[in-house]
Amino acid sequence: MDMNKIAEASDYKLAYYGNDVLKTRAKKVDRIDQGVIDLIEAMFQVMHRERGIGLAAPQIAISKRIIVVDLGVYKGPALALINPAVEQSSENLVPYEEGCLSVPGIMKEIFRPEITLVTGITPEGKEVRLEADGLLSRVLQHEIDHLNGILFVDRLEDHIRKELTPELKKIKKLNRK
Repeated sequence: MDMNKIAEASDYKLAYYGNDVLKTRAKKVDRIDQGVIDLIEAMFQVMHRERGIGLAAPQIAISKRIIVVDLGVYKGPALALINPAVEQSSENLVPYEEGCLSVPGIMKEIFRPEITLVTGITPEGKEVRLEADGLLSRVLQHEIDHLNGILFVDRLEDHIRKELTPELKKIKKLNRK
């Protein structure tokens, strides 16, 4: 492969449940260079290709603290954040059935804080603070969880997760393709 070639979205494959990169805390991005910008663009392309509304870099086997979100189909924003963090969360927890591109075919109700304050850096290098509620809050929390090595199935009660064992074993095998 030509080392000077910019990676295309088609060069990136999803990492699935069981892949070590999904269990590891992603590395902080120290500087925003063209490689980071290209990665963000590729992440948006992969997310759209897979029909997702959020994607974290570890989901394409890149251990960097970068997320992309596109809630356009829900009349919401599209954004990319570098080194995002949840600074504050409301005490009020709300249920919502979540799924994940890295855990295909499984949808389960997860309780998360209704409102969050998230900080991060835009691809342009601007520090931002977002107070999010509803679906945006949930997607930001879900994607930031990925950066911390947490999958939504890790948030399920043990007995529910245990019931999913056969399905999760099948999903793990997708990493070999």
